[in-house]
Amino acid sequence: MASVPSLASSVEQRVADALVSALPEAGAADPLLRRSDRADFQANGILALAKKAKANPRELAATVLDGLDKGGVIKEVEVSGPGFLNITVSDEAIIKTLAARAADDRLGVPLNASAGTTVIDYAQPNVAKEMHVGHLRSAVIGAAMVEILEFTGETVIRRHHIGDWGTQFGMLIQYLLEHPHELDHKAAEGDPQASGEEAMSNLNRLYKASRALFDSDEEFKTRARARVVDLQAGDPETLALWQRFVDESKIYFYSVFNKLDMDIQDPDVVGESGYNDMLVETCKLLEESGVAVRSNGALCVFFDEYKGPDGNPTPLIVQKSDGGFGYAATDLSAIRNRVSDLSATSLIYVVDARQSLHFKMVFETARRAGWLNEDVKAVQLAFGTVLGKDGKPFKTREGETVRLVDLLDEAVERATAVVREKAEKVGLTEAEIVENGQYVGIGAVKYADLSTSAARDYKFDLDQMVSLNGDTSVYLQYAYARIRSILRKAGERRPAAHPELELAPAERALGLHLDGFGALIGEAAAEYAPHKLAAYLYQLSSLFTTFYDQCPVIKPEPELMVGENRLFLCDLTARTLSKGMSLLGIRTPEKL
Repeated sequence: MASVPSLASSVEQRVADALVSALPEAGAADPLLRRSDRADFQANGILALAKKAKANPRELAATVLDGLDKGGVIKEVEVSGPGFLNITVSDEAIIKTLAARAADDRLGVPLNASAGTTVIDYAQPNVAKEMHVGHLRSAVIGAAMVEILEFTGETVIRRHHIGDWGTQFGMLIQYLLEHPHELDHKAAEGDPQASGEEAMSNLNRLYKASRALFDSDEEFKTRARARVVDLQAGDPETLALWQRFVDESKIYFYSVFNKLDMDIQDPDVVGESGYNDMLVETCKLLEESGVAVRSNGALCVFFDEYKGPDGNPTPLIVQKSDGGFGYAATDLSAIRNRVSDLSATSLIYVVDARQSLHFKMVFETARRAGWLNEDVKAVQLAFGTVLGKDGKPFKTREGETVRLVDLLDEAVERATAVVREKAEKVGLTEAEIVENGQYVGIGAVKYADLSTSAARDYKFDLDQMVSLNGDTSVYLQYAYARIRSILRKAGERRPAAHPELELAPAERALGLHLDGFGALIGEAAAEYAPHKLAAYLYQLSSLFTTFYDQCPVIKPEPELMVGENRLFLCDLTARTLSKGMSLLGIRTPEKL
C-alpha cells in the first residue's frame, strides 16, 4: 500500500497553493505549518512572504483564507495576530486518515524515495576485555538507528569494529602458548549464558596471569614482544592462537548482547584486524597525494583549526615514526572499504563524544583524499557519559567501572519484582513473570538511554527506570498492555472507524498525534535522533491515558458506533506503540 499523507501535509499543501494563488509573483512559499495550542495547526509563513512582497500581512492572510481549498479536510480557519492562520481540521478527516493508516501494515509510514546505503559502526567491545557500562550507549543507540533507518527504506550494513589487534596480544598469546589449557571450556553445552560467563572468566584469569608474568619476568617480556612481531608478520601458529582469543571473546560478547536482546551476527563483526592488509596502501595514497606529510619520521595530516596548548597544530598521526600504524590508519582504511567495497552513501559512527576530535580529523582527511565527497557523508553520532545518581561517572562502591552484565542483571531483578507485584491481578504465570521481567528490565535500561539526546550525559537510576510513573519504558509498556486488555474485554464489539461521528477533545488530541507518526519517523531517521521517537511514544501514552479517563470505552458502555470508534483509536494506539517500541529495540508484553 502507498504511504498515507498526514493531515499536516494535506493542510500544508492547501495553504501553499493558496499562497501561490494570492501572490503568484512570489513563487512557491513555505507555509511554515506547525501544531498549535490555539487550533490544530498554525501557518506562519505569510509574515515572511508579506515582508518580501511589501504587502500588509493581515490583508494577505485574508486573501489566502478566501482562496483556501477546504475540501473536506479543513473545518475552519481564522486570521490571528499580525497574519497567522489558525486552522482546525474536520473530525471526519481525522478518522478517515487514521483508517487509511490502520489499513496499512506500515501504519502509513512512507518509504524514503532517496534511500541509500548506510554503514553503522556501533557496539565496539575489545577482545579479551570485559564489557562495562561505557559500552552500553554505543550498542543501544546504534541498534535503534539500524531499526529506524531500515524501516524508512534505507539499506543498512552493520559493522562492529571490535578492538582485536595491538601489542597486548603478544603478551596474551605467548602466555597461552606456554599454558595451552587456559581457555578450555567446562560449561554445559547449549547454555550460551554460562559459556559466555566462563569465557570471560577464562579471559580475565589469563589476562591477569600474563600481565603479572610480563611485569615480573624479563625473559617472558622479551618472548612476548617477539610474539607481537610474529603476529604482525602473519605467523600461522601465532595467528591461530590470536584467533582463539577472538573466538573466546565473541562467545562472551554474544552472551552480553543476548542479555540486551540484540542480534549480532558474525559477518557484521569486522574488527581492527579486518583492515590490516589496507594500511600500507592507505598511507601510500595519503602521502603520494600530499594529504599527509612526514614529520619527524611519522606520517601526519595537519589542520590549521586544531592546535595544542602550545599553539602548534595538532596532527593526525597515521603512521608512527617506528613504522607502526595508529587508529587513524585503521579508521581511514575502514572508510575506503565501506565506500568502495560496500557502496555506502552514509557512514554513521556511534562513538563516545570524547573521541570527537579524532573523528573530525579522520573525516576531514578522508574528504581531502576524495574518499568522502558530496555523494558520501560521514557522521559521528556522538554520545555522552553514563553517570551515577550522584552525577559523577558511574562506578562501583570500590571505585571500579561497572560491569555491563551486573548492571543488566540488576535491572532485570528489579523489574521482575515490579512485575511480580501486579502478577496476580492480571493473571500472570511464573514463566510470564520471568519473561516480562526480562522485557521490562532490559527495556528500562534501553529507554533511559534512548529517551535522552545522545549527546547529553544521563544519570543511571534503576529506581526511576522501572517506575510505572513518569517518562519510563514501563509506563509505555503498561499503556500497551492496558490497551490489549481493553480489546480483550470488548467481547464481540470490534474496532471500527466511524468518520461521521463528532469527536471529543481527548479523541481529537489522540487522533492528531497518531497521524504524526510517519512524519516523526522520517525526522528521527534524518536527524539520527532516536530520542525524538521516545518522546513521541511517551506523549502518545500520556494522550491515551487522558483519552481513556475522559472517554468510556468498555464501562459505562457507550453507544455502539461511539464504542467501536473508540476501540479503533485504542487498537491503532497499541499498534503504533508496539511498532515504535520495536524500533527502539524494546518489547511490549501483552499482559503486564
